[in-house]
Amino acid sequence: MDQARAFLVKYHGNGNPNSEWVTLQMNEYEQYLELEGADKRWWDYRALFKDRASRYRLMTNCLTALFGQWAGNGVVSYFLSAVLDTAGTTDSTTQGNLFVAMNAVQIIISGIGSLFVDKIGRRPMLFWVNVGCCICWIGVSAAAGIQDKTGSKASSVATVAMIYIFQAVYSFGWTPLQALYPVEVLSFEMRAKGMAFSSLFVNFGTLVNQFGFPVALEKIKWKTYLVFMVWCAVQSGIIWVLMPETKNRTLEELDDIFRAKDPRKASTEKKKLELDANANILAVGRENEVD
Repeated sequence: MDQARAFLVKYHGNGNPNSEWVTLQMNEYEQYLELEGADKRWWDYRALFKDRASRYRLMTNCLTALFGQWAGNGVVSYFLSAVLDTAGTTDSTTQGNLFVAMNAVQIIISGIGSLFVDKIGRRPMLFWVNVGCCICWIGVSAAAGIQDKTGSKASSVATVAMIYIFQAVYSFGWTPLQALYPVEVLSFEMRAKGMAFSSLFVNFGTLVNQFGFPVALEKIKWKTYLVFMVWCAVQSGIIWVLMPETKNRTLEELDDIFRAKDPRKASTEKKKLELDANANILAVGRENEVD
């Protein structure tokens, strides 16, 4: 703790050991960091379930991991050849070229998306990306359905184009947030074991992708995309109702958010800061509070 105080005095207190800001932060550290917590014992998972806030954190973590797998990217990535078959593109060389180009698109768009995570915010980015994925699946389903009935070249091109657009939308939001957001919603004590649960749900989602959707593509072909269309809409609704915002929040602020009756609502409340003449923070309150 002495090293932590020295660090805060140097960087947050401008060398003043009696700084109110340093004192406030030290009090928060002592209040929220459990030096004898469950994270110090590899076998102890009680911290993940000990209270409502912890369970809400874990639920948010696991849902994010699962939703990232079930938005449809897994099927497109793992079974692109079968997906392109439903679009009428069956030449192996053409499929190989499209696969390489798609990987390049994903790398570029995911890099761009990572630059916007802090500008847009986690919650709105997750929500709108899922809405975008839903719209893309509507386009893929329509184009693939027309191609299945008519075999026209235009519908084949449209199907491939919509698949590319879907991958771009997915890469913009899900690729950077799938690793970032599950970590942020966990407390310090929960983080290591909570991410193990995240990996468990990622693997569960991948299991369904690997063994379930190939059968669907074989049996109902392009109608498989209707499943993703509906499910992305469901994911959007769940994210809007349940997922809190973690942008620009400290661990201590997130503790207060998840202890609230409605963490999602608490995370989006605007704060009012009371400052002195030197722009030092004197008090923090809700925007609608009356002095």
